[in-house]
Amino acid sequence: MQIDHFVVRIREKVGELHAEFEKGADERRRKFRYRLEQGKVVFEQAAVLRHRVSRMKLHKFLIDSKLGAVITAPVIYSLIVPIALLDLFMTVYQHINFRVYRIPRVKRSEFIVMDRQYLAYLNIIQKVNCIYCEYANGVIAYAREIACRTEQFWCPIKHARKVMNVHNRYNEFIEYGDSDDFGRKYRSQREKCRIPDPPLHDAANDGANSAA
Repeated sequence: MQIDHFVVRIREKVGELHAEFEKGADERRRKFRYRLEQGKVVFEQAAVLRHRVSRMKLHKFLIDSKLGAVITAPVIYSLIVPIALLDLFMTVYQHINFRVYRIPRVKRSEFIVMDRQYLAYLNIIQKVNCIYCEYANGVIAYAREIACRTEQFWCPIKHARKVMNVHNRYNEFIEYGDSDDFGRKYRSQREKCRIPDPPLHDAANDGANSAA
């Protein structure tokens, strides 16, 4: 099917994208003078000093803040409670259920990446904003991956209507209304769900090899 061909091409392009990103990582680190040490970002002293010069003073930042931003801030930050609960419940959920059904568990650290606090050109409010955003978006991506693995195991059937921004497993689901040999296809989806995803660097290498 033509759709299957497009799915394969998309995976190849994603692999190429990861490969290009990793290929340029060392160059970017040299350019912006930082390195990774046990997952922590460490900037060279010269870079830290340059960042501090660029940092907006806290009082100026507060003065420049619009009234609407101040008023809506409590509403924005109120979501931290349900987001933290989602993080907790999804973690407990997968550690119980995925172990029982032999589904590979989602690595939380690959989705929730928090490193913007090391940027010295951000003032304390900007850092707090960044930490909140990266945590919230990371949790949602983490929860979505757990949910999509659950869907592939329990109900791997496409919808009759178009769905926007489907997850990366959806295109392999069983076609809507396809009852032919449904039991076999259903079992096949469960077996696919139990296959561990390759690490990000392996996926990048696979994409690069496909392109070559």
